[in-house]
Amino acid sequence: MSIDTVGDKISLNTASYQRINHIFVFLEVFKQEGGIQSYVKDIFRAYSGLEKGYQADVLLLRDNPEYSNPFAGDSLKFHYFQNKSPQLGRIKMAGVLFKFLLQKRPQQVFCGHIKLAVLVQTLCQPLGISYTVLTYGKEFWEPLNEKERRALAGAKEIWTISRYSRDRACAVNGIDPQKVRMLPCAIDGDKFTPGSKQPELVEKYGLQDAKVLMTVARLWSGDIYKGVDVTIRALPKIIQAFPEVKYLVIGRGDDQPRLAQLAKDLGVSDRVIFAGFVPTEDLMAHYRLADAYIMPSQEGFGIVYLEAMACGVPVLSGDDDGSADPLQDGKLGWRVPHRNPEAVAAACLEILQGKDKRCDGEWLREQAIALFGIDALQKQLLSLVQSQ
Repeated sequence: MSIDTVGDKISLNTASYQRINHIFVFLEVFKQEGGIQSYVKDIFRAYSGLEKGYQADVLLLRDNPEYSNPFAGDSLKFHYFQNKSPQLGRIKMAGVLFKFLLQKRPQQVFCGHIKLAVLVQTLCQPLGISYTVLTYGKEFWEPLNEKERRALAGAKEIWTISRYSRDRACAVNGIDPQKVRMLPCAIDGDKFTPGSKQPELVEKYGLQDAKVLMTVARLWSGDIYKGVDVTIRALPKIIQAFPEVKYLVIGRGDDQPRLAQLAKDLGVSDRVIFAGFVPTEDLMAHYRLADAYIMPSQEGFGIVYLEAMACGVPVLSGDDDGSADPLQDGKLGWRVPHRNPEAVAAACLEILQGKDKRCDGEWLREQAIALFGIDALQKQLLSLVQSQ
C-alpha cells in the first residue's frame, strides 16, 4: 500500500483505496487536561489527517457530549458513556463495543488504558478480533494484576511513548519487548513558537534584567520526582556566577509550602517565584520568559521539554527516564542525575553561558519539530496502523 503526502495530509493512493474500520476505547479525553489527554488528542489530530479510507468509532467512558471536541468528523465518530453510576456507564460502553465488534468487524481495536484492557480482551478474543493497548507511562510501570497482565499478553501490539517506558514496563510485567512499538508524544510547532519576553509578564514576576530558569510541573507532595527542590538547592552555586538569576516555577500543589521554606532556608527565597497555575493557552508566553528550562525529573517522556525547545529554549532533564527520547540522548539538551544539585548547577552554568550548540534556539526548534512535530507523529501512526 503506497501513500501520498499533500500539504499536511497523508492519504492512500486511490488505486489502493479501501475502507478501514477501527475502534478506539478510552477512559476520558475531554473531561480534564493532562499529559495522557494531550497525547490522545494529538493521536486524534494525526488520525484525522490520514484521510481516505480510515474511519474509527471512539468510545469514551467518562466523557459526555457537552465537553468541547474539535475532532468529531467523517473519520472519527465519538460515543460517550459518562454516567452518575460508573458501573452502569461501563456496562453500557461494553454493550456498544460488543455490538460494533459484531456488526463492523473492525480491523483493529485500540485500547487506550490498561484499566480497559481486560474488557477489550474479553470481548475481542472470542470473535477473533485483534487489539492493541496504548500506554502512556506510569500506569504500567509497576506490577499489574494477573488479569491485566494476561490482557497485555493477548494484545497484538503495545504502543508506548518512550524506550524508557517500554523497558520499565517489560521488566516488571514480563512483557515481550518485541511486542512494544513506539508512538511518541508530539509538539505543535504552530502553537509553541519563539518570541520576545512580554513586558507585562516580566513586570508581573519581577524579572527585569534577570536570567530566568523555569519549570512547569505539578507541585504535589507525591511528585517530588519533578526536581523543583533539587533546582532550588542548586541556586546558591548558580547565583555565584550569575547573580541576576531567578527561578520561575509554574504549577500548584500541596508541596509548595515545603519548597518555599527550602528556598528561605537556603537564602534564595527572593530568587524563587511561584507563579501558580497557568492555563495551557498562556504557557507559550511563559516559556518565552525562560533562558533555560530546568526539570531534573523522572518522566515517561516529558512533553514540556518539547514545548520549551519549540519556543527556542534550551533544556535540562534527568538522565534516567523517558526524556532520553525528546532530548535525543543528550544531543538536544543536558541530562544530569536527577537528584544531584551539584550536577544541575554545573549544567545550568553551561546553559547560561550560551556557548554550546544546544543553546541555539533556532536549531533546537528545527530539530524538535522535525523529530516530534505533528507531521512526524502522523507518519509514525500511519506506519503503525498499516502494520496491523
